[in-house]
Amino acid sequence: MDNNNNIYPVFDKMLSRADKEALLGQRGVMIWFTGLSGSGKSTIAIALERELQQRGILCRLLDGDNIRTGINNNLGFSEADRIENIRRIAEVAKLFVDTGIVTLAAFISPLRSMRSMAADIIGADDFVEVFVSTPIEECERRDVKGLYARARRGEIKDFTGISAPFEAPEQPALTLDTSKLSLQQSVATILEMILPKINKEK
Repeated sequence: MDNNNNIYPVFDKMLSRADKEALLGQRGVMIWFTGLSGSGKSTIAIALERELQQRGILCRLLDGDNIRTGINNNLGFSEADRIENIRRIAEVAKLFVDTGIVTLAAFISPLRSMRSMAADIIGADDFVEVFVSTPIEECERRDVKGLYARARRGEIKDFTGISAPFEAPEQPALTLDTSKLSLQQSVATILEMILPKINKEK
């Protein structure tokens, strides 16, 4: 008896995004946090990930710790490397989103062109840009690592907000100033916006 006859015969058709989303009972979406170092991007993303998990929503958080030490560990901080860093992040994020996973990215991504590139790769309909607009004075006050102070002394080159530009989004989906909003308020505001995008009609 040929056991191969029992194998599903259609090998040339990969399962679609719709198939994955139907399995999970959710829609994939990209939440892209941008803002200065110390603005609260990662803190909000981590709290949002936990809130989504509690609601039974599968999500994946991408940030500097799990990207710079892995897929992008060969990149530095030159402008070309920072662009490539964002390009790779976007390509990885697209794979997650196309699998129906809610994907959170917390990166400074200082230039509009970088974020536009990411949106083009992932798809504009799936890309939700959240600008964490906390003022630089507050970001510096929070800076326990002393990075801003070192940048002001010229010890760190091309530091965003000091010796390198940050281009604020012109039309973000949402703007959050964590010097005015609590963490709970920030997360609640994002949830109100994204849950309708994530939840599939029953």
